[in-house]
Amino acid sequence: MTTPTQTFEFQSEARQLLQLMIHSIYSNKDVFLRELVSNASDALDKLRLESFRDKDLNADTDDLHVEIAVDAEARTLSVRDNGIGMTREDVIGLIGTIAKSGTAEFLKKVKESKDAAGSQDLIGQFGVGFYASFMVADKVTLVTRRAGTTEGVRWESEGEGTYTIEPVEDAPQGTTVTLHLKPEDTEDHLFDYTSTRKVREIVKRYSDFITWPVKMVKEKGFAEEEPEEGALETVNSMKALWARSSSEVEQSEYNEFYKHISHDWNDPLETFRIQAEGTFEYQALLFIPAQAPLDLFMRERKRGVQLYVKRVFIMDDCEALMPEYLRFVKGVVDAQDLSLNVSREILQQDRQIRMIRRRLVKKVLQTVKTMMADNAENYAKFWTEFGAAVKEGLLDDTDNRESILEIASFASTNDAEAPTALKDYVARMKEGQEEIYYLTGESRSILENSPHMEAFQAKGFEVLLLTDPIDEMWVDAVNGFDGKQFQSVAKGEVDLDKDEDDKNAEAKKDFADLMTWMTTTLAENVKEVRLSSRLTTSPACIVGDSHDITPTLEKMYRAMGQDVPKQKRVLELNPTHPLVTGLRTAHEARPEDEAVAETAELLYGMALLAEGGELTDPSRFIKLMAQRLQHSL
Repeated sequence: MTTPTQTFEFQSEARQLLQLMIHSIYSNKDVFLRELVSNASDALDKLRLESFRDKDLNADTDDLHVEIAVDAEARTLSVRDNGIGMTREDVIGLIGTIAKSGTAEFLKKVKESKDAAGSQDLIGQFGVGFYASFMVADKVTLVTRRAGTTEGVRWESEGEGTYTIEPVEDAPQGTTVTLHLKPEDTEDHLFDYTSTRKVREIVKRYSDFITWPVKMVKEKGFAEEEPEEGALETVNSMKALWARSSSEVEQSEYNEFYKHISHDWNDPLETFRIQAEGTFEYQALLFIPAQAPLDLFMRERKRGVQLYVKRVFIMDDCEALMPEYLRFVKGVVDAQDLSLNVSREILQQDRQIRMIRRRLVKKVLQTVKTMMADNAENYAKFWTEFGAAVKEGLLDDTDNRESILEIASFASTNDAEAPTALKDYVARMKEGQEEIYYLTGESRSILENSPHMEAFQAKGFEVLLLTDPIDEMWVDAVNGFDGKQFQSVAKGEVDLDKDEDDKNAEAKKDFADLMTWMTTTLAENVKEVRLSSRLTTSPACIVGDSHDITPTLEKMYRAMGQDVPKQKRVLELNPTHPLVTGLRTAHEARPEDEAVAETAELLYGMALLAEGGELTDPSRFIKLMAQRLQHSL
């Protein structure tokens, strides 16, 4: 062995990069161990591949694993693997990435990746994750020997001015990284990493599903005999359910995994998988819960699925992979390669992420559609729990709007209990009916008894009864379904019977003076008074023009602090009701009588109350009503 120990100086840019790694890039110091175990796993993968390629490779592949050892007295933590290892040139070229010429350019890329979510794929470079060790260590020693060679090498540095490289005669195959740990500092989230409990906790969180066993010295259990000195046990499960064939996994295993990641006591309502192969590979295991979480509609809720890269845990709630309206979906996505930033923590908004997201959304919607067709009971549970959230997608996800409409169901006048799908509504439409009729409001009972419904019920037209707050918004945003437009029975003018046009025209002449007078008298509250074709038993109702916002939506905007101009609406009169005909007669006989004007005011107030509205001056309304009742005795 002729190569002596050599000392190299870090360039100033490399020193900056180390400080960036230690203090800025990683938000959680625990991830240093994730990086070291991930690198060790990659080294084992490379050895297995190389042994397939080179049958003459002189390497031991009998017991490939990662071992973690801690020494509380010496305050060291070591991560060993018996993988591919490195030569001296590899160490200089890979671990020395940030210490060689061109460091300034590398530092620029790291900063771009962090600050501008750049697209540089830096995660796979050994030298980057390896240097996270200096967050928790004062000194790092690496000893390595490449499989098939006889000469080992030791790299050592305190992460400051210099690092050394020297030959080692008796280095085992693979790589050992030993961290000389800093003192514990809980205020700085620097924990005691000589604690086997803490180390096992980190392994279970970040590296539980990697392919290779991660081993540690076996600890004595409460009911166990003293283990043999130095005996090892595997601390990760290696059971990545999404990576196993579906035929090898029982539903009970899926259920337990779902409970583990969701903290839900119940089994999932639906379990499904996605496997994408080709130029970009990823796997997904997703679950639809059986019950909505308590925070489903809370502002500070968490959402998103867990993200893994090559079975290494990256983040818990990856919002980039699941849209807001599917926030209840749980599960994992495991990609073979993703453009992550240098710390594996911040996802880049690139084509791969958008592609995965589109596929996941389509799979969720298709799964619900299949459930709707094949398992009505489960679908009913799903829609009861999550329907209101899914309908948010009608506003947010225009690309999948048609698919969402296909899986949606709504209460309707067709059945007092069972909701209806839109395709079934369209199939039941009367001959000549061109629109899907609906009415929004706070409850089914209020809608069923609304004056707006009278003519539709009398003539047998089905009306959707929409009671979720989101319904007030999406009906105006959606163009229609299956070529049929959505039409509110409380907006615009309705024409349910073409044969009554002549009769209505004659009535308009008879009531023209009354309508003109009432429009003037009630001008503070209404924009117009006209005759109605939607009323059969009530004397009056209030409707909006086709593009007016509803009173409920107006109230919602005001509750959110938005200044919405007061919406004047239209008062429609039933020309066949005795109160309306009597008011016409009274106005013709006593046009200046204040009592006639008060009756018109009462008629408007009654119509407002009938639709669940709020009176501007309730005390005046009660006073006028009391006077009228008194005169009737």
